[in-house]
Amino acid sequence: MDRYLETPLTKEKTAQLQAGDMVYLTGTIYTARDAAHKRMEQALRAGEELPFPIEDAVIYYMGPSPAREGRPIGSAGPTTASRMDKYTPELLDLGMSAMIGKGKRSQEVRDAIVRNGAVYLAAIGGAGALLSRSIEKAEVIAYEDLGTEAVRRLTVKNFPAIVVFDSQGRDLYIYN
Repeated sequence: MDRYLETPLTKEKTAQLQAGDMVYLTGTIYTARDAAHKRMEQALRAGEELPFPIEDAVIYYMGPSPAREGRPIGSAGPTTASRMDKYTPELLDLGMSAMIGKGKRSQEVRDAIVRNGAVYLAAIGGAGALLSRSIEKAEVIAYEDLGTEAVRRLTVKNFPAIVVFDSQGRDLYIYN
């Protein structure tokens, strides 16, 4: 089923999604990859705030290529989500509602998704140029020294993704 959703993604919204649904997100999402997740973990351990509000947030595991003239961002394809698995359960427990990446997730992440009523979405790997067309604005908001792995706030319109793992524990990779 096609679902058009605005962010933030509340638990009420994620509860309606089922593995296999096609979603089109409009609003604000954040990017963070390995190095940014490590910094966020360090910030939490030091009692500091995260660089963006985590409650009902969507994190896209992506590091863009440089933007062409007139565009807010370059190619914006997903990276392998399992690289963030050691950080993800804590972020879900803090209120994150969705992640966008590619590939399977660990059992610990799947358990945390169900426990927190969240979802895992997949974007199509290899389609970064196409995905970038849904990004209307991109700005670095933290860890600029990390370059492509800096945390960005993206404004998206009808950003396409597929629900791979839903809040009820249904897994598209298993129940296909």
